[in-house]
Amino acid sequence: MKIWIDITNAPHVRFFKDLIHFFQDEGEDLIITSRDFGDIHKLMDMYGIDFISVGKHGVSLADKLKENTQRVNDLVDIIKDEKVDIALSKHSIELPRISFGLGIPSLYILDNEHAEAANKLTLPLCNRIIAPKIIDIWKLLGYGADPNKIIRYNGTSEILHFKSFKYNENIFKDLNLKITLPKTILMRPEPSLASYLDADCRKSVLSPVVDVLKDYANILILPRFKEQSAIFEGIENVTILKPPVDTSSIIKKCDLMIGAGGTMNRESAILETPIISCYPGVPLSVDQFYINQGLMFRLNETEEIINKALSLLVYPNTHKELKTDDLFNIIIENTYDMAKK
Repeated sequence: MKIWIDITNAPHVRFFKDLIHFFQDEGEDLIITSRDFGDIHKLMDMYGIDFISVGKHGVSLADKLKENTQRVNDLVDIIKDEKVDIALSKHSIELPRISFGLGIPSLYILDNEHAEAANKLTLPLCNRIIAPKIIDIWKLLGYGADPNKIIRYNGTSEILHFKSFKYNENIFKDLNLKITLPKTILMRPEPSLASYLDADCRKSVLSPVVDVLKDYANILILPRFKEQSAIFEGIENVTILKPPVDTSSIIKKCDLMIGAGGTMNRESAILETPIISCYPGVPLSVDQFYINQGLMFRLNETEEIINKALSLLVYPNTHKELKTDDLFNIIIENTYDMAKK
């Protein structure tokens, strides 16, 4: 069986890595494509994944459109003669469109109901869509998804990030981090280059939080791009992490996570590290899944974030059991089922 997987964002590398290794162990023929965006290439190399790099990320809407159009064109040249049996992606805009055009069955993993443009361009074209139960199905139908093609599960996509996770308790030492205070907080700035968030990449909602909490704890910042690094450079007790790094072990080692994004917040909830989400956009349903279970706190006012952070550093949450469906097997079973038809 020949499988095409398209990886277009850094968190998707962790999502697909165990699936890729499973299919390889089963002797399946894989074509893995990616684009030049963020830390995708570095993470692919770190996990030993061979890939073909096609296209890059656009900043303005016009740039995004041009890059998307060029990437579709280039990917068609690569895929058209490969006799692919099934195509897998997570929020890739190009793969469903190319698969539809070439008559390749596509399995699409979705977790962002607010990505309006991407969802309208992809969901009507997918053969099957795997989405968390927490997402309002009527929202997906509004984008043109066929209700008979939606497979729902209890949980979020991040549970797949830890199928083969091995915690490195010495991660701080291995990275030669300067840890001088008893407590350590990991912070992740907002995805200000994303099409679904109207944000200035030269600023961060975390800045006033850092200004106060740096006096109480070591602050580790994991920026998304160079401009975000510059925002936090030269601040006492603040260390800027340079990816790729073992973010999962870092999250688990830290006493608290404060995130203005999404993926690492949800990873923190799964790893039982107290997490405050200060994402500046409309919260996703997959975040609400963890908020409902008391594993994540959603705050946007600076003073509230600081007060809650100080409280959690002293009185961390007690562990709550997280029950989810087996997303790994859901994807495997649907992949083989679709390839047979």
